Amino acid sequence: MSSTMRAVVLDRPGPPQSLQVREIPRPDPGPGEVLIRVKAFGLNRSEQHFRQGLATSGSFPRVPGIEAAGVVEEAPGGELPPGAQVVTMMGGMGRKFDGGYAEYVLVPAGQTIAFVSDLPWEQLGAVPEMLQTAYGSLTMGLQARAGQSLLLRGGTSSIGLAAAVLAKREQMTVWATTRTERHRGLLESVGVDHVLIDDGDIAAKVRALEPDGVDGAIELVGVNVLKDTLRAVRAGGTACFTGMLSDQWTIPDFYPMDWLPNGVRLTAYSGDAGSLPAPVLQEFLDAVARGRAAIPLGRVYALEQIEEAHHDMEAGVIGGKGVVLTQNPRRTGPTAPG
Repeated sequence: MSSTMRAVVLDRPGPPQSLQVREIPRPDPGPGEVLIRVKAFGLNRSEQHFRQGLATSGSFPRVPGIEAAGVVEEAPGGELPPGAQVVTMMGGMGRKFDGGYAEYVLVPAGQTIAFVSDLPWEQLGAVPEMLQTAYGSLTMGLQARAGQSLLLRGGTSSIGLAAAVLAKREQMTVWATTRTERHRGLLESVGVDHVLIDDGDIAAKVRALEPDGVDGAIELVGVNVLKDTLRAVRAGGTACFTGMLSDQWTIPDFYPMDWLPNGVRLTAYSGDAGSLPAPVLQEFLDAVARGRAAIPLGRVYALEQIEEAHHDMEAGVIGGKGVVLTQNPRRTGPTAPG
């Protein structure tokens, strides 16, 4: 086996062209560690923030990437057999230690989730962080129940699309926002019941059809619209702050009595591999294989196209979850989930 690997290295914060594909030493696992041969990895806004120097943690030079999907190459402690299919995410990946933008990634054994699936790697690579965040936001952030109503502020994001898929599996009524009419079909393709064009006043649009407000909301845009999102939620309901597509995540001079409507709860969600139970991952993948759920896959890139991928992510033109294949990619355009 070669002692080197191809990896994307970021020496310092900068524009997309700061991401350089290089040959670097392949890591060697020790006890309690798993070396994963990466087949695919998803693209995430937090990696864009890290590249731009906006992250609050991490060091350079660094191989970015907070998630990966692949097969076990080595596990000296015997936690997993070689060849086992696994995903991994978070836990310091791509910040404190080298992440998934590489042919191999070394992670703590407890940070892996095993699964079995015949789905193609471009689909599997889209799932880990997207499913973990959507599932955690619904279950831990909102404690959502079957049949409730849900607002997704930032519905065309990969997490918004995944949350819609999960919510519809629970017979929830889903409202989702987009800034442009051309994304209506994408949202409707994952089962969204009410598509709302976001002009900054979503609460009024929701209450025009649902006077009491929705049972829950997942905020994926940022604090610049959070106050309005809270006003779309009924008394006794919950809004979960999960994402910040607008790159705005702090509230100057926060005054709770002004921001929080009477009886509306505000929570937040940020999870890791331990937040996604293995049975939930397996059940979701099985449902996709049977045509009962969909993976909102956007564009697929080669490792050498990482600069283009980050340009597309910044421009918001991926149209779902962006995925990079480490070997022999089949380049695709935006894909509307079926």
